[in-house]
Amino acid sequence: MVRRMLNGEQRERYLRHILLREVGAQGQQKLLASSVLIVGAGGLGAPVIQYLAAAGVGRLVVMDPDIVARSNLQRQTIYRTADIGAAKVDVARNFAHALNPDVNFVSVNHAIDAANAAEAIASCDLVIEGVDNFATRYVINRGALEARRTLVSTAVGRFDGQVAVFGGHDGQSPCYRCFAPQAPLDADAICETEGVMGPVTGVVGALAAMEALKLLLGIPGTLLGRIMIYEALNAKARAAAISRDPECVDCSRFG
Repeated sequence: MVRRMLNGEQRERYLRHILLREVGAQGQQKLLASSVLIVGAGGLGAPVIQYLAAAGVGRLVVMDPDIVARSNLQRQTIYRTADIGAAKVDVARNFAHALNPDVNFVSVNHAIDAANAAEAIASCDLVIEGVDNFATRYVINRGALEARRTLVSTAVGRFDGQVAVFGGHDGQSPCYRCFAPQAPLDADAICETEGVMGPVTGVVGALAAMEALKLLLGIPGTLLGRIMIYEALNAKARAAAISRDPECVDCSRFG
């Protein structure tokens, strides 16, 4: 990992980070030398892209095969009406470059799958998933384990959301499969059928971005092995520990 000295414009751009004792100039250099894979550029991926690009994470790899639809605009705020019909990853790249030219944005306009997951995840320091189905989450989980990378997982529905951090490859903390051994019966009840309040995706996406920055910077107090649940209607947030399953079919071999 090569860390270059911050130039004058960068010191001005990242001044509020540099002033933080937990970050400082060295921490900002570390962010600029870091890379994150973001799977999904929708309601959850959009705020993650926005905040990590603004924070100066030097390389963002974004995987998503979708195009911008009119129904996305209620919550995916990096897209505009004029973007309807365009590939999300291409519009997201233009957004990120306009926001922060320091960022090397890699657009991957196809889905993650069992054949490419481990390689894609291994190319980055950590992975954040903002997908809407369990099958893909399991693929990402196995890829993260194989690549020995930490996974930040997110989900939203209606007025609620959650973010968790999994590191099952370390032989101690749980993986996503420990948390969800199998898809629930209502797995198909996603935002397309039940709806989601737009700002909920922004809150959860921002929380995921915060966890990613803490992990990259080595700031303690992450959600590793825990899940945070946000309830918008009740204005509540709570965190709970997740147990590692010694018989987990995905991470039990990492002991």
